[in-house]
Amino acid sequence: MRQVIRGWIIGVRRATGGRIYKSGARANTTATLAAYIADHAARLDHTAPRWVPDAMTDAIRLLLFPAMMAFAASSDLLTMTISNRLSVALVGGFFVMALVTGLPGMAIVSHLGAALIVLAVTFVLFARGWIGGGDAKLAAATALWLGFDQLLNYFVYASLFGGILTIAVIKFRLVPLPALLAQQEWAQRLHRSDAGVPYGIALAVAALCVYPDTPWMKSLGM
Repeated sequence: MRQVIRGWIIGVRRATGGRIYKSGARANTTATLAAYIADHAARLDHTAPRWVPDAMTDAIRLLLFPAMMAFAASSDLLTMTISNRLSVALVGGFFVMALVTGLPGMAIVSHLGAALIVLAVTFVLFARGWIGGGDAKLAAATALWLGFDQLLNYFVYASLFGGILTIAVIKFRLVPLPALLAQQEWAQRLHRSDAGVPYGIALAVAALCVYPDTPWMKSLGM
């Protein structure tokens, strides 16, 4: 706090030419001081909290979302399920990211709106039996991170990868299991004709394709 106050005093002195206490300059000094503080506050409003090191913020941007997407894909492949805890972790991770990066309130509301719309659409798909409940929640939690800006691209990629994945799984089930996979429980499960398609893989890969174009990553210059 001392450093912040000292920085403000030095900044005001520079802005006023050191005339803070000179006679006849109090009105101009007050106006200059108010303008300086307002400008400084506006800058702080768009930056990460000072108690969060820049290296930690960058690490969260780079690792948190991709790691959870990788976990979702591997979980769906190996168990044909996506845990509710993963969706909750994605939601919690978004708010952590919003806090450490200083995301404005209106932007948070916009991201929440994107997530709710996706949740409504995927719930209809789930009710029709086209996707699993875990897929629906994963898509909504992912949309919370991506927001409206990348939502269309996300669904285009998800549809493309979902189609490729479906064709690959159908072909996989038409041939006998290789000896290397015959004793693997996850492979046996995936090979069954009555099993579904682990669409979470397509959702996760689509999210990873879009994520570099989000403001989270663009702020790193990537």
